[in-house]
Amino acid sequence: MQLPGHLWLLLVLYGIASLTHFSHNAEYIAFYPNMPASLTSEKVYLAWLVITGVGIIGVILGAAGWCTTAALFFAAYGAFGLDGLGHYTLALCSEHTLAMNFSIWFEAVAGVTLAASAGGFAWRRLA
Repeated sequence: MQLPGHLWLLLVLYGIASLTHFSHNAEYIAFYPNMPASLTSEKVYLAWLVITGVGIIGVILGAAGWCTTAALFFAAYGAFGLDGLGHYTLALCSEHTLAMNFSIWFEAVAGVTLAASAGGFAWRRLA
């Protein structure tokens, strides 16, 4: 059995959302409120590469026919989208610009959608 087409679509959508948020964060790191001084653009891009690696492993597993395991990797990859909400532990939503809020929420919503859909698929396969 192959992974359903909607999972691939959600994977691409979350990949775009993740890249949007991380690249905005990296390029405008100095403007994000209360970010630790030790956090650099390079560290932000490195974190994005590590997280994206989880999604890439899922793609490889899916291409190899390991659909349930691939879906679990997709679910984990999508769940990383919630990490962006941590910005709101540093500063209120109103302290972020519209672009910051958009990129944070785009990533979070796309990630949760991918995680829930992929997790549901894996659950049904394992049940």
